[in-house]
Amino acid sequence: MKNFKLPLCTVLAGMLFSISAVANLPEESTPKLLELAPLPEYKETTKNIVAALNHRHYIRAILDDDISELIFSSYLSDIDPSKSYLLAEDIKSFSRFRLELDNALRRGDIEPAFIIFNLYQEKVILRLEKIIALLETGTDQFNFDEDETLELDRKEAAWAASESELDDLWRRRIKNDVLNLRLAKKESQSISELLLKRYKNRLKRTRQIRSEDVYQLFMNAFTKTYDPHTQYFSPTTSENFNINMSLSLEGIGAVLEVEDEYTKVVSLVPAGPADKAKQLQPNDFITSVGQGLEGEMVNVIGWRLDDVVQLIRGKKDTIVRLEILSSNAADSSLGRIIQITRNKVNLEEQSAQSEIIEIEEAGKTKRIGVIDIPTFYIDFQALQNGDPFYRSTTRDVRNLLLDLQDQHVDAVVIDLRNNGGGSLQEAKTLTGLFIDRGPTVQIRSKADRVDILSDRDIRITYEGPLAVLVNRLSASASEIFAGAIQDYNRGLVMGTQTFGKGTVQSLQALNKGQLKMTQAKFYRITGESTQHKGIIPDILYPSSYDPESIGESTLERPLPWDKIKAAKFRLKSSQDSILSELQQRHLERTTHDPDFIYLTDAFKYRKARSELTSISLNETARRAQQAESKAFWLDLTNTKRVAQGLPEIASLDELDTPSVDQAEADNPAPSDETSSPASVKQTLDQANALEQVNLVDVSITTEPAILPSKDNSKPAEDDEVDAYLVETGHILIDYISLMIPQDEKQAARSPI
Repeated sequence: MKNFKLPLCTVLAGMLFSISAVANLPEESTPKLLELAPLPEYKETTKNIVAALNHRHYIRAILDDDISELIFSSYLSDIDPSKSYLLAEDIKSFSRFRLELDNALRRGDIEPAFIIFNLYQEKVILRLEKIIALLETGTDQFNFDEDETLELDRKEAAWAASESELDDLWRRRIKNDVLNLRLAKKESQSISELLLKRYKNRLKRTRQIRSEDVYQLFMNAFTKTYDPHTQYFSPTTSENFNINMSLSLEGIGAVLEVEDEYTKVVSLVPAGPADKAKQLQPNDFITSVGQGLEGEMVNVIGWRLDDVVQLIRGKKDTIVRLEILSSNAADSSLGRIIQITRNKVNLEEQSAQSEIIEIEEAGKTKRIGVIDIPTFYIDFQALQNGDPFYRSTTRDVRNLLLDLQDQHVDAVVIDLRNNGGGSLQEAKTLTGLFIDRGPTVQIRSKADRVDILSDRDIRITYEGPLAVLVNRLSASASEIFAGAIQDYNRGLVMGTQTFGKGTVQSLQALNKGQLKMTQAKFYRITGESTQHKGIIPDILYPSSYDPESIGESTLERPLPWDKIKAAKFRLKSSQDSILSELQQRHLERTTHDPDFIYLTDAFKYRKARSELTSISLNETARRAQQAESKAFWLDLTNTKRVAQGLPEIASLDELDTPSVDQAEADNPAPSDETSSPASVKQTLDQANALEQVNLVDVSITTEPAILPSKDNSKPAEDDEVDAYLVETGHILIDYISLMIPQDEKQAARSPI
């Protein structure tokens, strides 16, 4: 099964940065920073957003001084979350806006947001220039024998009273950067070069921030005072949202990233235009882009990735010309121009996929069909255009189910781990593949009207044994589907408590971008909301995520949990009588299962490490910490290997791939990008980052808590054992053995 990762677009919506050098590529001068100002069209857009929230949002909130204070605090927290650039006196100077933002918003005036941001950006640039100057003198000035510490979380810290206080904070941060690289066995010269490149890149990206970024940031500081899932999408974000929902776009089919100043090809979408043309290869660099056969070639070195994206994307059957530096060329300074005809690109990476796993038990082999659904998607545009072959989750899963049944599987698992939701309609229709008819979800509007969405198709695509696998990152539409399967007793839900997002959003077009606004709450057919609580599995697995840091309940101002009247529905035969037996057998297997023991102990260790409030800057202490961490992971790994009948290893270096867990444990300090001054803070909340993860703008950093480097409930490598999935297979086999006698007894009692 696939590891959790950013969905593919024709060009990657998020920005990945590499510190490796690019040989023989020309330098591009850094443009002078221009003071940012609101665009004229923002006035109308702002007024429309205010009116929409006033009249159509689910909650009845009044835009007043209290809201103004919330916006003010939220905006400052978003731009400078670690309080690393602005001073207490800066915050005091901004206080004139504290109670005036509500009035300004009603007028469509967002000048205060730009006044605040321009000063912040000026401070960031000055700070980065100071850091670069320090690094240019070398890194030998740091004393690692001192007993100093670095504070890891400054959200609750006071604003610095002076520049000297910030100087000391940044001295400690740079010292930690250097120490991390020393612990990674980097030489002094290499350390200086790496850090210089890192901070110069951050300075470059800071200078690339645009008015659109600032406006989106400020409007989201405003919208999230209503609830965490109401959000403004800029035009760029809106375009990526549509791509995410349809799993298709018109372009060339290449995944790109930024490496230093250059746009680099990461991979090609199979069977896409670029793949078919055979002229573009992974690791090639794109230096210029031209439209049609005769359009001017525009140099894109140093450009923001999303700007390069806009030049390369285009309508089907049009031509784009690219000047590339080939990765395999003898002289990498010599570019060549290629042309590619754009076409529709299907993003299969995020579509539903199936596989069959074989489970051995009691000398018999059972075949378990697994359908992995990364998101609930539908191509609305193709549907509206009458395309009979439009893509949707339900259509794809139906075909996969028929194929699995042709291969005579004994049971089916619907894997919704890391699925953050998507189309509500698809959650309903997907449920309909497994039940004959009946309600699937209830929706309550602002006016307290309750609508019941039902499956009215009596056809059932699959009637066999079924399990739904979820985790903490399963949200929204995933929770609707899992909840319906559980409420009907149609299958077993396994895994961990889900995210707990029980609100419904709709999109409203604006003259500039879109507004995603909460207009309803959804409820299970039992009447219970999934808000906060999520779905509690029938059989619980060890968690890979801390529910105290990830989930709806951890967000600011979430809507409350409540309950409404249950819908009328017909239950399948009860599973309650066998659940205790299934649970007992599960515990007997997993209590001594080396994979489950490893996962449980690893989570406990990572959680303990995440609760650290500071980190030592003393090299001796850090090396001792590093040694302790390596010893823990080595011991845990060897315990698992011995239990599996494998030989012990002397070092984690003997493994084919380094331990991600161990690497993370060695460096619990905040990542370089967590509070990056080079980017505007990502305003997508946790659940929305799950639902529309590819909306991340290239100048924005995604919250690391919601996009972990590794999801331990899914293996990172194709050949790695997915312990959760294997155990789900065993439980399904138990389920079959326990249910068959019941079914036979019931049949014996049934009248003829």
